[in-house]
Amino acid sequence: MFKLRRFLKEYKLQLIVGPLCKLFEAVLELFVPLVMAAIIDNGILKNDTDYIIKMGIVLLLLAIAGLSSALVCQYMASYTSQGAGTKIRDALFKHIGTLSHKELDEIGTPALITRMTSDINAVQANIAMTMRLLLRAPFLIIGALVMACYINFELSLIFFISSLIIGLILYFVMTKSLPFYKRIQKSLDRISLLSRENLSGNRVIRAFSKQKAQQDSLDEEANNLSALSVRVGRLSALLNPATYAVAYGAIILILWFGAGKVNSGELLSGDIVALVSYMIQILLAMIVLANLVVLLSRGSASASRINEVFETEPSVKELNTKDISTDKTAPKIEFKDVTFSYGDGDSELENISFKIERGSFVGIIGTTGSGKSTLLSLIMRYYDTAKGAVFVDGADVKDYPFSQLRGNIGAAPQKAVLFSGTVRENMLWQKTDASDEEIFKALKTAQADFIDDLDKHVSQGGLNFSGGQRQRLCIARAIVGSPELVILDDSFSALDFATEKALRNELLKNKDTTYIVVTQRCSTIMNADKILVLEDGKLEGEGTHSELIKNCEAYREICLSQLKEAEI
Repeated sequence: MFKLRRFLKEYKLQLIVGPLCKLFEAVLELFVPLVMAAIIDNGILKNDTDYIIKMGIVLLLLAIAGLSSALVCQYMASYTSQGAGTKIRDALFKHIGTLSHKELDEIGTPALITRMTSDINAVQANIAMTMRLLLRAPFLIIGALVMACYINFELSLIFFISSLIIGLILYFVMTKSLPFYKRIQKSLDRISLLSRENLSGNRVIRAFSKQKAQQDSLDEEANNLSALSVRVGRLSALLNPATYAVAYGAIILILWFGAGKVNSGELLSGDIVALVSYMIQILLAMIVLANLVVLLSRGSASASRINEVFETEPSVKELNTKDISTDKTAPKIEFKDVTFSYGDGDSELENISFKIERGSFVGIIGTTGSGKSTLLSLIMRYYDTAKGAVFVDGADVKDYPFSQLRGNIGAAPQKAVLFSGTVRENMLWQKTDASDEEIFKALKTAQADFIDDLDKHVSQGGLNFSGGQRQRLCIARAIVGSPELVILDDSFSALDFATEKALRNELLKNKDTTYIVVTQRCSTIMNADKILVLEDGKLEGEGTHSELIKNCEAYREICLSQLKEAEI
């Protein structure tokens, strides 16, 4: 929690005023037993009605002042916790946006979602309860002990011993429960993962009739979470009965020994009532403190998980924030002896070198897992090369600010991703100020003629469109505004051959744009200006279709697996 204190800088006034109001309420509460003792000793025993009424008014004023202070503190705590929680959530979301694909893969989407929601909520509750109770509860305990000493030092020893025993109970519960809360949050990550997979892959699960298997997996994890919650619940459940037992045992001792002192004249009846009241105050404060300890334990576990994300540094960093000058006479894309690995020891790409000229249509083909999509990721600088360099317009991609590099590239990813909203909102991702005319032009080029209204609703993930329609919409989004470079990562896989041919012909009409197309179909790139053939992370060949048929055995085998000799 201490590491998150930077998000509280704007709330210094609330952090001071709130606890002070609660402290003032505690001070007033400590005077209540003394007033009650005075009413008993000087009012009831002496049958002085006026005194009873006068002191009753004092009690009422103490209650009103205490309530007013508590309400102010409650407002300050809510304002601070909600504000700080919003800032943490915004900062965490922004930081996640800076992480590269490597870090996102390592942490996992479900874990990040849990930390953005459940963990931050726990931290918010922690801030609010700390402001309201952390200062008040110890002050009440210490104040009650001091007041007990003031009334009678011998009986106050009972207070000290009982407070020490309750403190040991709190320490035991806190040390035992903290590890469980960390495991509970990890279990929530796992449940979030399973829920996300089941919801997004519902159709696949139904197709293979795996509902029972998936239910069993979720039940197993839910039972694990339940078992952990029960174990920590049992620990927490010890707090109230244990503290009550100690406190009421102390009250019995106070009454037992106090009665003798009243009979001997050392104490008055009101003093005994005051001592019992202070013991009850200690009891209630200890119970509050016990529950606060449980909350702090959970909040501490959540805060450490949030800090874990904040402390994760992106492996791909933006080294420059200002736009750089480029060489328009240089090749559009150039790879120089590029080697890349995801960190598992095996190279995904090895010693890759090639050039792509401006305005060309380039196809990339190869077997599954040959490194085609990885190669495109290096152009967009989703990852950094382990060796060698990638150049765009004559400049190393590492020298570009992300906005300049990716802002000039239109990309349609391998998985067609649309966002909930309208078609227009989805089309404005590449060029935010694109006119309706530009959008309809892109839709026409992408053969998305099924869209006649840009305000047509797009459901989450674009599930109200077919797979082929989603791909065409993603292609249209990539080419809105005619960017200088368009990357299409296997974006024709769900299209029929006639639609694909029409789309390809439309793309070729724009000679100012460089196209890089990853595909599994050799027919898609047979007429490309250049074809790159990848095999096990190595560049097996490059050239035109006719050149590769003669000189590249890997390319020839791919073509023969799809087409007849005469068609090739």
